[in-house]
Amino acid sequence: MVAGGVTWGDRLAVAIGLAALFLIWQGGTMLFAVPDYILPRPLDIAAAIVERRDPITQALIVTGTETIAGFLIGAAVGVGLAVCLVLVPPLEPLLMPLAVAINAVPSVAFVPLALIWFGLGMGSKIAMAVLAVGFIVLLNALSGLKKPEQGHIDLMRSFGAGRIGILWRLRLPAAMPSIATGLRVGLGRSTIAVIVAEMLGAYDGIGQIVYQSTAQVDYLNVWAAVLAAMLGSLALYGCLVAIDRKLIWWR
Repeated sequence: MVAGGVTWGDRLAVAIGLAALFLIWQGGTMLFAVPDYILPRPLDIAAAIVERRDPITQALIVTGTETIAGFLIGAAVGVGLAVCLVLVPPLEPLLMPLAVAINAVPSVAFVPLALIWFGLGMGSKIAMAVLAVGFIVLLNALSGLKKPEQGHIDLMRSFGAGRIGILWRLRLPAAMPSIATGLRVGLGRSTIAVIVAEMLGAYDGIGQIVYQSTAQVDYLNVWAAVLAAMLGSLALYGCLVAIDRKLIWWR
């Protein structure tokens, strides 16, 4: 059977791979008596997540809200800028060097500025996610919008289509796979940006749990927060992939 392009065999392979990883991890740490501060046992991490589920769940909700909000805003900004650059070509040589220059600096370098400008609340984390997502979506959207061949564009113009009509009926459908790829990459970047920003200054969130637990030398709680963040990220990524397969059916 096939569900959304993924066969049950694929799902079984993933399940077997995860089970094998769990067994190797658990067995290796027990066999070699690896200290918890280096690599805790997965069962101990799972127990820590269950024991501290309330604060971890609350932190996941905060981090997830910041990530999703920044991701959506950043995606809209990226696609919007790409559309503007395609509709008004003279803007590209003016704006792209600035965008490249900003992206050339690691996003973590902007965290102190975001904390100063937007405070320790959600605003600074959302701003960092927007910065992390916007550029990669801009590049992919711009590349996709330029995919249609000039002959196809000229054909639509011969039937009286204007720039907006060509954009809506030709360029955007052609760009959707590239935009979807940018969104997938951008989602991971936004999660990283939010957690790093939380570690440097926040009232709540997974990053703050990691920071506080590290300061308290509670490495088991660090791993519990990291694993919870990984599972949350996988859930968000799975939702994005499902939407991608539903909307971009022709790919």
